[in-house]
This record gives sequence, structure tokens and C-alpha cells, in this order.
Amino acid sequence: MAYWLLKTEPAVYSFADLERETLTAWSGVRNAQARNNLLAMQPGDLALIYHSVTQKAVVGVAEIAAAATPDLTAPAGSHWVDVAIRPVRTLPQAVTLAQIKAEPVLAQIGLVRQSRLSVVPLTAAEFRQVLAMGHAVETNQPAG
Repeated sequence: MAYWLLKTEPAVYSFADLERETLTAWSGVRNAQARNNLLAMQPGDLALIYHSVTQKAVVGVAEIAAAATPDLTAPAGSHWVDVAIRPVRTLPQAVTLAQIKAEPVLAQIGLVRQSRLSVVPLTAAEFRQVLAMGHAVETNQPAG
């Protein structure tokens, strides 16, 4: 299993939207490195959902439900992809960017090192640390 962090602007698409829809294509990614990260995702991988811009906090956990497919929001024939994700759980306590930056275990995560990248890999230790900070336990079972 691999671990990821996905950034989204909550005014555009929030974790609550994902919970309401129960499954969505994580589309619209237009950065080559982020695309390569999407291509590396496999069903069963877990992702932290980070609300950028206004909240700047990890708010939930999602599961990769399907591997990369062509992104239908991109021009036909382009190389952009999306993955299907489903919600697993809302974190009991959001984990803010300030908290992440203050935690030595998280000093090297892409959210800190490459702040503009919307899809970044995490180590298992980084994933577990954020869960612990959010007062959650690791799970790969869908919510509900």
C-alpha cells in the first residue's frame, strides 16, 4: 500500500463533497509531476485530503478506488489522467499546515517542500504521524 496527499480548494471541491458523492474522479491535475504521482496510485492506496487556500489543513482520509484513467476534463488525446477516490473518514481534528511544519517527522513531505504540487507521495510514517495528530487511527475501510 502506498500513501498520498491530495490538495483541493474546499470552495471548489471539499472533503464534505466527496463524502456526499461517495466516489469521484480526482481530475483537473495539470502538472507533470502530480500526474506521474496519479499514475503511480493503485486501488487500496490511502490519501490524506488537504484543504488549501482558506483552511490549510488535512481534514480527511480517502481511498484510491481505481487506477489512473484519461481525465475527461482535459482536451481529447492529452496525457492528463485522474483516479477514482472514495471517502474513508473525516479526521476528528483537522491538522493544520502550521502543525505539520512544526512536526520534525513531517519536515520532508511534499506539502512543505513543494507547496504548489497538488498530489504528493507520503511515507507510511508520515501518513501515520498526520493521522495521530488528527486523533485518528489508520484504516483502509470506507466510511459508512
